[in-house]
Amino acid sequence: MTKVYDRKTGEVSEVAQYGGAGLKFLYGNPFGRILLRFVSGHFCSNLYAAYNRTRLSRKKIQPFVNKHHLKVENPAQYHSYAEFFTRQEARTISKAKTALIAPADSKLLCYPIDFRQVVKIKHTQYSIRDLVGRDFDGFEKGHCLVFRLAVDDYHRYCFVDDGELVEQNHIKGRLHTVSSFSDRYRVFAQNDRVVSLLKTKHFGDIIQVEVGAMLVGRINNRVVQSFKKGEEKGYFDLGGSTVVLLVKDGIKIDDDILAQSAQGIETKVSYGEKIGGIC
Repeated sequence: MTKVYDRKTGEVSEVAQYGGAGLKFLYGNPFGRILLRFVSGHFCSNLYAAYNRTRLSRKKIQPFVNKHHLKVENPAQYHSYAEFFTRQEARTISKAKTALIAPADSKLLCYPIDFRQVVKIKHTQYSIRDLVGRDFDGFEKGHCLVFRLAVDDYHRYCFVDDGELVEQNHIKGRLHTVSSFSDRYRVFAQNDRVVSLLKTKHFGDIIQVEVGAMLVGRINNRVVQSFKKGEEKGYFDLGGSTVVLLVKDGIKIDDDILAQSAQGIETKVSYGEKIGGIC
């Protein structure tokens, strides 16, 4: 179970991990860990994705909508489960010019980056190099924002400010789950991920990392040189996944998010919602 804070109601609830029984077997059982070598690879992800692109997979759509109480107009219009899962929806973007927004519908945890440019995510320490594949200066005393997309979250994500794409790199890796079941694995350093260095108008250099997770073998980013706040950056294929933002000192994260994160409680946020701003 994961604790999640709802900013709208002020309540904290416990949410069950999707596929929890299967993940517990894969990560907690000796035989499961043997099978994990296959399941966390790209072949299994590609096989799963291929089925979900077929018309046979359409039968999964309505039960999924019902189970998660999703507001989806005419689910029957989609030709496959994959098409439904990567659908586009309109989103409301915070209009405040200096507001830092959430890049996706997700559950957010905020971690401080220390003077050595090291961040402790859950029980594991990561350097900036671990997360993004090489050294970047200037992120000491900043924040690492981890946006966990559950399987029922909208799986498209956006740019958090106006700016330009400086560079983008794909780091090939495994596809472990990003849930607590994989705490013994250094998932944010081992998983498949795309790292983008963004030069933004209001927040300076930001690093945005899309992290592939179990059965998410494909991260689909648009090819752009410049972008606007709230403009779609890309989308994940089927499954749960994560977006990581690294921001520098001088950007203040909202107090309620910091307070919940200090207790290990995730905050539910929406694509385009204000989560901080300039100090």
